[in-house]
Amino acid sequence: MCRFGQSVVFEEASSLINNLTGCNFNAKQVERVCHLYGGLLEEKTKEIIETGESKVYSQQEKEELHYAMIDGAMYPIKSKEEPWKEVKLGRIFKKSDLLPFSENRNFIPKSTYVAHLGASKDFFPKFEYQVESLKNLVFINDGASWIWKWVESRFPNSIQILDFYHAKEHLCDFAKAYFQDQQERKKWIDTQCDTLLKKTPEQVIAEIKSLAYQKKTEEIKSKLINYYTTHLQRMQYKKFKEKGLLIGSGAIESAHRVYQQRFKLFGQHWTKKGLQQTMQLKSANQSNLWHKVADIAKNAA
Repeated sequence: MCRFGQSVVFEEASSLINNLTGCNFNAKQVERVCHLYGGLLEEKTKEIIETGESKVYSQQEKEELHYAMIDGAMYPIKSKEEPWKEVKLGRIFKKSDLLPFSENRNFIPKSTYVAHLGASKDFFPKFEYQVESLKNLVFINDGASWIWKWVESRFPNSIQILDFYHAKEHLCDFAKAYFQDQQERKKWIDTQCDTLLKKTPEQVIAEIKSLAYQKKTEEIKSKLINYYTTHLQRMQYKKFKEKGLLIGSGAIESAHRVYQQRFKLFGQHWTKKGLQQTMQLKSANQSNLWHKVADIAKNAA
């Protein structure tokens, strides 16, 4: 029930179970079981974190380079006061698990996922448990200050990279406001992106500052310069690429899609507890840790 319930909507899960087993479970039964064992898994996770221990890795795993990515996404909640609530999602994987899929895409067969509905102060201990013992961490994230403040505080010696496509997105937003001619705009954006990748962000900032004054775009221009200046050391893309590092957070974006395909379908509205509990099952499944759910079920029996 848990395996199907974390993968498809409860109605479909009950139908699949009944067709495969000849049983006669309904969707509500599947939902209750998922919430029960997802809740027990959540309690078990909290107990482990409260001990102050971190995840055990072999010495080789500790030394390996790991990527760590964090992002938030909104999900529908059964609440008139707060109909949408943010889920913090984290993904961790080894560099050696990056396998080429096509010219510009990679396949990652093994990852650890952490999902939490609610405040970052409750999400971070769960994420820290997974990465605290790792010695070579590369964080790739968007510009969210709540993420980078935590990274700087807890992992000051890590490599920090601002997702290149978010950096480009901010550049495009400014260019759209500044350049009226589409061809001129595209040429300017392409030139600046090329500079970011092959030279330095300082040169791009200097180029932005050198643009002729426009009263209507001065505010967005100032915001872009401040944004790039804030993340200057996280935008050294040429150096990062020379080290063979990723510069994009596509892995966490694809992780969001996996969760949204289950939890953000048309017409779905979750209780806060129900969403958190079922997401624990999803995270266990995605992390190849289903044995933890099985162990809880066996002990409960």
